[in-house]
Amino acid sequence: MTPQLNRKVLLEDTSNRGVAFCGLLSQHVDAWLVQLWNAAGGPDQGAALVAVGGYGRAELSPGSDIDVYLLYEPKTDVADLAERVWYPIWDQGIKLGHAVRTVKETLTLASDDLDTATAILSVRYLAGDQRLADELGTKGTELWEKLAKRWLDEMDLRVRSRHSESGEVAFLLEPDLKNGRGGLRDVHAIGWAERAGMPLLAGDHDAIAEAYEVVLSARVELQRRTGRHSDILLLEEQDAVAAALGFDDADVFMRALSTAARTIAWVSDELWFRVRSSLDGPTRRKMRRDEEALVGVVVRDGSVALAAGAEPANDPYLILRVAVTAARNDARIERTTLDQLAESKPLTTPWSEEARRLFVELFLAGRPAVQVVETLDQRGLWEPIFPEWSVIRCRPQRNAYHRFTIDRHLCETAANSAALVDRVDRPDLLVVGALLHDIGKGRPGDHTDVGVELIAEIAPRMGFDDADTLILQQMCRHHLLLPDTATRRDLSDDGTISFVAESVGTLTCLRLLDALTEADSIATGTAAWGSWKEELVGVLVDRVSHVLSGGSVADATDTGFPTAHQRDLLAQRRRIIETVDDQIVVISPDRPGLFSRVAGVLSLNGLTVLEAAAHSAENQMALEQFRVQSNFDSDIPWDRVIRDLEKALDGRLALAARLEERSKAYRRPRRLPGLVTHPEVIVDNDLSHDATVLEVRAPDGVGVLWRITRALHELDLDITSAKIQTIGTDAVDSFYVRDSEGRKITDHDYLGEIRRSLLYALERSSGN
Repeated sequence: MTPQLNRKVLLEDTSNRGVAFCGLLSQHVDAWLVQLWNAAGGPDQGAALVAVGGYGRAELSPGSDIDVYLLYEPKTDVADLAERVWYPIWDQGIKLGHAVRTVKETLTLASDDLDTATAILSVRYLAGDQRLADELGTKGTELWEKLAKRWLDEMDLRVRSRHSESGEVAFLLEPDLKNGRGGLRDVHAIGWAERAGMPLLAGDHDAIAEAYEVVLSARVELQRRTGRHSDILLLEEQDAVAAALGFDDADVFMRALSTAARTIAWVSDELWFRVRSSLDGPTRRKMRRDEEALVGVVVRDGSVALAAGAEPANDPYLILRVAVTAARNDARIERTTLDQLAESKPLTTPWSEEARRLFVELFLAGRPAVQVVETLDQRGLWEPIFPEWSVIRCRPQRNAYHRFTIDRHLCETAANSAALVDRVDRPDLLVVGALLHDIGKGRPGDHTDVGVELIAEIAPRMGFDDADTLILQQMCRHHLLLPDTATRRDLSDDGTISFVAESVGTLTCLRLLDALTEADSIATGTAAWGSWKEELVGVLVDRVSHVLSGGSVADATDTGFPTAHQRDLLAQRRRIIETVDDQIVVISPDRPGLFSRVAGVLSLNGLTVLEAAAHSAENQMALEQFRVQSNFDSDIPWDRVIRDLEKALDGRLALAARLEERSKAYRRPRRLPGLVTHPEVIVDNDLSHDATVLEVRAPDGVGVLWRITRALHELDLDITSAKIQTIGTDAVDSFYVRDSEGRKITDHDYLGEIRRSLLYALERSSGN
């Protein structure tokens, strides 16, 4: 009877985690493979079965491949033996990485292939002739050491390429635990580099071992729970993995994971920097001279170091000068310098003008500032400068909108803002405001309100006067004002422009918020900033700027809609459909439900509505204007859209049935924790002078806009304009509506019915 691999008991015993679990699973597989070898008639001489790679290191996770070599002596026939060993493994559905070679063939391949070279560094005897395993281990190590310089160079390139492709474990919403920067593969690469003669520095081994256990435990539990070979820790798996590992909740778990990954990434970066320096050669390094950058700070061999005689204990600004120099030169800070800076004299309170200037210059250096802050924080040097950092350090933002942890998001925003300083009057307030805009997160209460209160303490401590402190508070208070207004409100409405102008107050603040909006959105994620949003924010800023410069609101909101051309078309009193680029204009006899029918046809054809405007003429004609984009990044099929639209307007298209069919066939995007858990309707009767604003939030899907607008039509509401936005997998849509007599809706009971109708339509939609 063929020996069977039964891992059930081991997988169900959750008391074993991380390294311990992997070791036990490896032992379990060892015993099984030995049984297979014996059952296959494997000899004691002339052939051997060995474990290599991760299995050779005894680091099998539940979803890991089993990597083995069948080694044999020349002239020994092992073809039948290999089949008798491999086939039972495949028959049991086990993923097998295998090779059949002589030791010489393996070494020849290892002399030219990095993957083979690293695999045999962890060769481990399983069964058969142990002499072959020992020979491969000894000669493989000798070959590795002989080719060390070549392999170090190639590994350095691979590490950087892998990081670029897989992102960062510490800061991403859904990290790649194996291949990401700060993941398991980085630890493996560190070990290979050590075998090539590049040792870790004092204290790094213990730090790496502790961090590795955290990341490996996460991977083990992820694969144990899902039963899949997966290294991406998806949002929907994080709660279960956290519970299995004994954490209070997923936020606590992800923070611990982030902390561990940051440690691995930082040690890895340090090691590969030293590798690159060593590959330059000692002669070249000796030819370099220290270049004085700032007082007490030099650039040496591409790193930033303290000059001879510099005394951190007596110079509170030295740490900031080191940071600024590192950021300006995009250089690392020497480890010995970091150790010396631990003795830094604290900054005085309030900060001096020099301290504040240096702090600002750090972030004005742009992207390199992110790594400088990370380095200082790794060595415990950032928190004394910025005590509030401790609350947000490694704190995750577990929603579909943000890609970074809070601390990294703030650094990214500040770095992004450095490229936008030519748009503002006060670059110093821009970068500091960017760094502080989300500082209230991670504490009880609304993060904006908490942030405003914290800035009242932080800004004076940094030496900002009362006027500047108020501006920084305004930046925090209104950091979402421009993007939310631009994407959810009618920018041709007088009330909208007046509200933003009154909230912002000054052109200086408006310009700061404009730059902050772009920097913040880019740091948030790819879905948070694009040409459409940039255009909308630009329009809003231009109109508010006009008002703050003394112009009238009426002039600012005069959009010329309908245009003279459109008025001529309306005068023809017949149906006309025009398309230009991403816009469609429908002119038709005014009838109830016209907006809804157009929206339904657009959805049926795979189009997302971005913005819509409507106008009813005195001659009983209506104008509907939509701006759209394709859901599939393809050209807009206007010919088909127009054909369907003609049918729908003539009552010859079963729109409801077709949308229902499309919805059932449509593969819904994976739901992520986001802004919306249940549909909600928000009513605002203050923003617009002549319309009621309805903001509708719901999970997105096929026909959602059609259902919303049909519900509004059933209650005799006239839609004058609409803004449609998708955030992750959620729809956040705003509608400016009037009753059948062209007035705002102020009746409480009527508003209640509107809410009831919309929620009913949306609950039915989400249930599809």
